[in-house]
Amino acid sequence: MSTLALKGPYWVTVRQYRRTLWLAVAAVAASLTVIGGLRIWDAQTPDPLRADGTWFPADDRASALLRWALEYTGGGMLLLPLLVGAFVAGPLIAREFESGTYTISLTQSVSPATWLRAKLLTSTTAALLTALALTGVFRIGWSGLPGTWYLKWDPAPYAALGIVLFAHLLAAVAVGALVGLLIRRTLVAMAATGVAMGVVLLVLGAFRWSFLPVKTATGPIGSALRVPVDGLMTDTGLLTASGARFDQSVCWDQVNRTPGLDGVEGDGTKLFDRCLAEHGATSQYIDYHPSSHFWPTQLIESGILLALAALAAYAAFRVLRARLP
Repeated sequence: MSTLALKGPYWVTVRQYRRTLWLAVAAVAASLTVIGGLRIWDAQTPDPLRADGTWFPADDRASALLRWALEYTGGGMLLLPLLVGAFVAGPLIAREFESGTYTISLTQSVSPATWLRAKLLTSTTAALLTALALTGVFRIGWSGLPGTWYLKWDPAPYAALGIVLFAHLLAAVAVGALVGLLIRRTLVAMAATGVAMGVVLLVLGAFRWSFLPVKTATGPIGSALRVPVDGLMTDTGLLTASGARFDQSVCWDQVNRTPGLDGVEGDGTKLFDRCLAEHGATSQYIDYHPSSHFWPTQLIESGILLALAALAAYAAFRVLRARLP
């Protein structure tokens, strides 16, 4: 057992931040209690099956509360990288330099690289284990909600149900370490890391569905075009006879600018259809990502984040070596 015990700077790091670790354990336990309890309540009344093969909740109260709890849990998991990055940059790294307490570790026959490595490995392990536990809790609740297949593309379920959250955490730890070493002021380092990771989240969220080319389904105007089950619609519109995409807002504007017409009712419908015919709009289209794009997108985004984490970690050790040779 003694070989498994934490030693040296690893033990010191865990000892210093044991309250933070217990807070993470408490957050996981609270999430499991709430979501697990709601899942048990919802399971007391099996969900009936509709004639079309879809499920609907038998107890609206249990399903509504479970959905509400999952929304908050997923939102918290989505913000977890920002919190972890800010903690690593501030209390874990910058405060050590701001207060000068890092010198105590360096006088105990511990090299600067070993000191930093211990802090990064400890924080990374704690963050990944917390995320793994929360992912398990989220999946417990998610499995009890019928008709939620299309919601997995939303930001919070996308992160909570896949592997990309773990890559975000690795990037957050590395970026936090680099910022903490560069700034060495607790609050400023925390704010800077939060902003940096927030930008990463926003940029990846904006371009996530451009990693893979979309598929397109077409049909006559007025036909019922549907995205395949478990797919994500990204765009819809009209096509001309030549196959070019037509912005139907042109015709909407024409109807709205015509005096005496109220929307597309009555004569407005005729004017709208005539406008479409004048511009040669003959069919409609839907752009979508099929279900098979979910995991490849996760892998591509995770690869980007792991590259960012590797670069930031390398830069952090280079900065450390330059300042504490």
